[in-house]
Amino acid sequence: MKAAIVRQGGGAPIYDDFKEPDPVAGESRIAVTAAALSPVVKARALGTHYSSSDSFPIGVGIDGVGRLDNGSRVHFFQPRAPYGSMAEKVVVPSLQCTIVPDGLDDIIAAAIAVPGMSSWVALKERANFTVGETVLVNGATGTSGRLAVQVAKYIGAKKVIATGRQPASLRSIKALGADETILLNENRDALENTFKEQFAGGVDVVLDYLWGQSAESLLIAASRLGTNKPIRFIQIGTASGATITLPGAILRSTAIELKGSGLGSVPVNRIVGGIEEVLRAALAGRFEIATKPVPLSEVKWAWPSDAYMPRVVFTIGSKAE
Repeated sequence: MKAAIVRQGGGAPIYDDFKEPDPVAGESRIAVTAAALSPVVKARALGTHYSSSDSFPIGVGIDGVGRLDNGSRVHFFQPRAPYGSMAEKVVVPSLQCTIVPDGLDDIIAAAIAVPGMSSWVALKERANFTVGETVLVNGATGTSGRLAVQVAKYIGAKKVIATGRQPASLRSIKALGADETILLNENRDALENTFKEQFAGGVDVVLDYLWGQSAESLLIAASRLGTNKPIRFIQIGTASGATITLPGAILRSTAIELKGSGLGSVPVNRIVGGIEEVLRAALAGRFEIATKPVPLSEVKWAWPSDAYMPRVVFTIGSKAE
């Protein structure tokens, strides 16, 4: 069969032949129709993600949409290694497959599942979000952040505050449900003052897709406000930096709860459950996501792009919609 394969660590994938997988007990075989390119997919393939494999060759991709042998249309998560989702066929633990709702096409389902799940699981599993709370999305102009705004509103946030570096993108997020926006291009002191104003008005949950300096400023602003009300800070992505400087006094002097959300901190069955809920919500809530379908045979040319908006979705087989 044809697949996107990485033959050695640090290398880019190639479109080539790969042995077709056979399912064992407890697994399902899937004829893949669509699989999305995302930062975590690239990082795993390059060996820089904390969940990367150190065995090569490997298939590329962690999830996708396809058809079971009985014709059922499913989303699948984490194919059995060394197979990746960007292939004509994969084998996946059957419990890691979920039916795609009628009315949600393959490309949208593949594009929205993981980035939508990132905020859904962070809010439901890690933040213990309750209806009527205020959510601040740090890094709302990327695909995952834009979906986080929509997810937070859909599940009942009273107010959503969105941050980002691109003025035009921030303005467009208002139409997705953001009540207020914060441009991150201010100097550090001004940004911390802006964050303090927001915390003074009440912020219950922070979903952080950036880390780096903006996360530092958020944590410092919360500590300087001196509130005793718990602020649940959920770390999801590191688009602005892998590390921060975090004075211990920040955690001692405030009621901040600092957690991560991702593979490892959330069990796989809960991630799959989150994807199932997100796919249903995406249809009911008419979530918006920009996509760019690309044949898998063109993976070599699409792979180097650092742009994830619109999200590249590789189409595979004759049934891709």
